[in-house]
Amino acid sequence: MATKIRLRRMGAKKRPFYRIVVADARSPRDGRFIEEIGYYDPATTPATVKIDEEKALKWLANGAKPSDTVKSLLQKQGVMAKFAASRK
Repeated sequence: MATKIRLRRMGAKKRPFYRIVVADARSPRDGRFIEEIGYYDPATTPATVKIDEEKALKWLANGAKPSDTVKSLLQKQGVMAKFAASRK
């Protein structure tokens, strides 16, 4: 099963926040997911990002592919650097 780490849109109309979830690549954006690993709120200043590093590293090691946006969030939090260091 191909898994992706991606954003799940939540919140009111014109006021979104996102949960960072691990989901099957075939499931819809806001559909079924396997595990929630964090959240992202772009409406706050500065944007709020909270990611469970252990869960994120576990899923990356298991082959989950992050979306472009999630990959940039993981890089800003330093998770991608830890993942790259652990693969050496």
